[in-house]
Amino acid sequence: MANFILIGLCIIAGILFRKSKTLAKDAHKGINAWIIYIALPAASFKYLPHITWTKELLFPALAPICVWLFGWLFVSLYTRQQKLSRATSGGLKLVSALSNTSFLGFPLIAAYFNEKDQAIAIICDQVTFMLLSTIGIVVAIRSSQNQKLSAGLVVKKVLTFPPLIGCVLALTIPHLINITPLTPLFEKLAATVGPLALFSIGLQLKFGGWFGELKHIGFALLYKLILAPLVVLAIAVLLNLNGIITKITIFEMAMPTLVTAGVVADQYNLNSKLSNLVVGVGIVLCFVTTGLWWLLLTYSGLV
Repeated sequence: MANFILIGLCIIAGILFRKSKTLAKDAHKGINAWIIYIALPAASFKYLPHITWTKELLFPALAPICVWLFGWLFVSLYTRQQKLSRATSGGLKLVSALSNTSFLGFPLIAAYFNEKDQAIAIICDQVTFMLLSTIGIVVAIRSSQNQKLSAGLVVKKVLTFPPLIGCVLALTIPHLINITPLTPLFEKLAATVGPLALFSIGLQLKFGGWFGELKHIGFALLYKLILAPLVVLAIAVLLNLNGIITKITIFEMAMPTLVTAGVVADQYNLNSKLSNLVVGVGIVLCFVTTGLWWLLLTYSGLV
C-alpha cells in the first residue's frame, strides 16, 4: 500500500508543480537527464551483477521484440484502413509498441511483486531502449518529412545511450575488479529512479483535446495495455513457461507507453498531440489495467 501511495503522490506532485508554474517549463528534461545518465546505469550496477543467467532470461529479452513486431503490424493495418498520414502512423507505432519498463515498471513491480524482481525488469528495459534507439529512430526518421535516414546517426544513438553503456559495464566490470564497496552508492542512486521518474511524468501529463482523438487513443491503448501483454502471455502458455521471470515479463509488457517514445514523436513532428495524449491517458488507465493483470498472473494458474 505504501508503494501505491508513493506512486500517486509523486505523480500528483508533478502535476501540481506544473500547474503552479513553480518550475521551469522544461524542468522535466533535467530530471530525465539524471534518470538516464545516472540513476538507470546505477540500477544496472545494483542488480545485473547478481543475476544468475539462465536460458529462462531469454524470455524477458525477447518479449519486447515480440510486442514491437505485433504492434508494428497492428498499427500498419489500422493506419492503412483509416488512411492516416505517414506522420500519424509513425507516431502511433512509437507509442503503441514500446513499454514504460522503467519509469513506471520499476515502481509498480516493487508495489505488486518484490523490489528484487526489478533485476528481471532491467533486461526488458534495456531491450526496450535498444528498440527505441534503433528501429524506433528509423521509424521516426522515415515518418518525418524533415529528416533523412543515416546509418551513422542510428549507430551513434545506440552506442552513446547511457543506460545501455551502464548495462554493458555492469556485466563486465565486476568480473575484472571488486566493486562491492560501491554497492551502497549504487543502491542510493538507483533508489531515485522511481520517485523522480513519476514526478517527471506528472510534470509532462497533458490531457487537453483528448476527445477529438479518442478513436486513435483507444486503438493505441487497446494494444498497449491489453493485447500486447496478452500476446506475450499466449507465447508463454504455448512454450509452457512459468515462474516469477515469466510473470514479471508479462507484467512489464502490460505497462503503458514509454515516455521517451512520446518525446521522440514530438522531436520528429509525428502528430505530437496524439502521441502525448496516448502517453498521458495510458498512464492513468494503467493503474487499473496493471492491477487486473496482476490478479490474472497471480491467481489464474496460467503461468
